[in-house]
Amino acid sequence: MSLQSLIDNIAATTPGPQTCAIFDFDGTIISGYSATAFLKDQIARGEIAPADLIQLTQAATRFGIGSLGFSALMAVHAQYLAGRSEADYVANSERLFRQAIAKLIYPEARQLIEAHRAAGHSIAIISSATPYQVLPTARDLGIEDVYASDLEVVDGQFTGSVVTPTCFGPGKVDAAERFTEKQGSDLGRCFFYSDSTDDIELLEAVDHPVVLNGSSKLKAIARESGWSAADFSSRGPASTSEVLRSIAATGSLVGSFLMGLPLYALSRSRRDSVNFSISLFAETASALIGLDLDVHGREHLWKKRPAIFMFNHQSNADMLIMANLVRRDIVGVGKRELKNLPVIGPLMGAAGVVFIDRSDRHAAIETMKPLVEAMRSEGKSLVIAPEGTRAPTRKLGAFKKGGFHIAIQSGIPIVPVVIHNSSDISPKGDKIFRSGTVKVDILPAIDTSDWSVSTIDDRVTSVRNLFLKTLGQPELSVEETMALRRDTPEDLRPEVRGQRKSQSLKSALTGKSYKKGPGDIEEERLPEALAQVFEQDDDLEQPATRH
Repeated sequence: MSLQSLIDNIAATTPGPQTCAIFDFDGTIISGYSATAFLKDQIARGEIAPADLIQLTQAATRFGIGSLGFSALMAVHAQYLAGRSEADYVANSERLFRQAIAKLIYPEARQLIEAHRAAGHSIAIISSATPYQVLPTARDLGIEDVYASDLEVVDGQFTGSVVTPTCFGPGKVDAAERFTEKQGSDLGRCFFYSDSTDDIELLEAVDHPVVLNGSSKLKAIARESGWSAADFSSRGPASTSEVLRSIAATGSLVGSFLMGLPLYALSRSRRDSVNFSISLFAETASALIGLDLDVHGREHLWKKRPAIFMFNHQSNADMLIMANLVRRDIVGVGKRELKNLPVIGPLMGAAGVVFIDRSDRHAAIETMKPLVEAMRSEGKSLVIAPEGTRAPTRKLGAFKKGGFHIAIQSGIPIVPVVIHNSSDISPKGDKIFRSGTVKVDILPAIDTSDWSVSTIDDRVTSVRNLFLKTLGQPELSVEETMALRRDTPEDLRPEVRGQRKSQSLKSALTGKSYKKGPGDIEEERLPEALAQVFEQDDDLEQPATRH
């Protein structure tokens, strides 16, 4: 059954909160198992010794063959958390969500949840996993009702015990009955989405069972029972075709610039050559990965040039999307490390990318001065992501002020480019591009000619609220906007990562040790590096003046 058929089924049911929609978590909302991310993290941190890992593997194997119950399996895992602070574990689970789990969320699951929400249905997640695995995703999806398997906590610390009964098998049915009763409903007016035969009791109990990404055994049961069923391929292992197309799309950047060399030889105009190459790359790479754009307000791309095109950043695909939209006379901002990439670094420099040192704010400010001059004298447009780095989900991140200072210095208008779902094509942390359609809204240009530094917080807030309104997310006050920026986690602050890398280099030169932090990342491979071209890496807080 197609996704559209599932959405049509939702639309055909009775609207209102008494119709309930319950989702399993692992394998249903996300691809794979969230426990894998937690286990890998514990191993990386040295919290689980090899002997402990063997015991966990044996327990999982016994559970798989039916010789160990689910509560006993949970108890084996819970013992390794004994004495640990729950608050620290919650913070770590939020980090793991951003770094490992957010990218596993099926875009199709998001659409199903939104379809139920549009119909006014009551929505819940009922999972056998712990709440620490499920709650960050639930918050991102806007789901308040979560039922999971709890771990015992006393005085803020885990005891190593599991709260029984767990949310597994009949326990899921009990949780579903509590949830539907809370809504003044019952299981007869309930959808349940699951991928596992472990949930057969609840699938049989509801009036609308739906098998998503099910095992062959569960699919056979669904066929015999006449249940709805569908498979999603937007997450999980990539096909050979997707891998080859992703490599070819990334490599087409080099080929596109090579194709521009004859034009340069004939015209001696580097600007015309670069513009030709950017357009060729946009067309070629889009065709290779199967990227389609559903653009509203395209006329605003050309009414005011030059402009500062600000876009919200979700994906490696955003550079390609912006190249498709802006097309010509572009300058961008990239981190200094990209300059040293073989072939790609020189191409970025030739295309007008300004490389800045994210760990040195004052050096970054000096580096940006030629960019402002190029915008004024050469009529080039800046493409920049005010969030500073890719967001792990569709939720809009805090805005940095660098692009706004540039607007104040130059007096050039800001054109907001609101990208709704580029993470469907390639979420943060993924190196594969998948085909699909991305919705983009181009908003009218914002005059900045009378802006000043004294009101920059108000300007940041008003522009960010335009993005929020277009994305259908709650708008914030100035105070809330500034607080969000202050509270941004370190792993979403590229300037912190840059400073740590600088500290690491200094440590190597001085012989002093430097401990890698949880927000640090490995050096980017090519797709991630390309995505950094238009990222804003520093706040550039020095007061800006218009010359």
